[in-house]
Amino acid sequence: MMLLVMLSAVITFAVLIFLIAYVLINGVPYLKPSLFSFTYTSENASLMPALINTIIMTLLSLVIAVPFGIFSAIFLVEYAKRGNKFVEVIRLTTETLQGIPSIVYGLFGMLFFVSAYGWGFSILAGAFTLSIMVLPLIMRSTEEALKAVPDSYREGSFGLGAGKLRTVFRIVLPSAIPGILAGVILAVGRIVGETAALIYTAGTVADIPNSVLDSGRTLAVHMYNLASEGLYMDQAYATAVILLVLVVGINTLSGFLAKKLTKA
Repeated sequence: MMLLVMLSAVITFAVLIFLIAYVLINGVPYLKPSLFSFTYTSENASLMPALINTIIMTLLSLVIAVPFGIFSAIFLVEYAKRGNKFVEVIRLTTETLQGIPSIVYGLFGMLFFVSAYGWGFSILAGAFTLSIMVLPLIMRSTEEALKAVPDSYREGSFGLGAGKLRTVFRIVLPSAIPGILAGVILAVGRIVGETAALIYTAGTVADIPNSVLDSGRTLAVHMYNLASEGLYMDQAYATAVILLVLVVGINTLSGFLAKKLTKA
């Protein structure tokens, strides 16, 4: 059994290293200064507009989803009574939303935000669609992080005369920050790597938007379009390298912040 466990770990690690090495070997040689031009043309498939759009899309989606996810988890763990049927319905709904394919979210966003609301193919429509997509993930991660906080912390706070609200925001929530950030990191990974939902909501325009109501493609959509056209495979691999570096950088920064906040 120990040999089987070690073999599984080695295979998993080997697959990860292979994927990273494959992307770097095929993409790094084509990372040229022209790829970071602020203007996309048919002669120069620049990824800079897509990179800027990715950052805007990620931040806007998190601004919408994180507060709702955290506050919903606080209600479920700290305020809702145990055995409440309403809480069970919320958790069932959350788990169901996590299993819905991204293409379904894309079609919903197109029908609701793009058409019904009249936002058109825009960054705002894509951000709202992605926020709905990652909301269950953030909510469930925060809920588990809050449950992991020992009850003795709450009892000690109550014993010192603190109220429920102060205990939650001054004692429980800071202790759960590492777990909450883990959920946010997973949400960022899903936002950055999403394509299907954004093609139907944010569009595929390869320009830097002037406002959130303008269309724009992210790095994942940019890479998909380059690969599907078959004319810019080298640039597609280079985009994959930047996407990989972006995700690793965000994860590293989040881990650093989690350690700092935990020590504080």
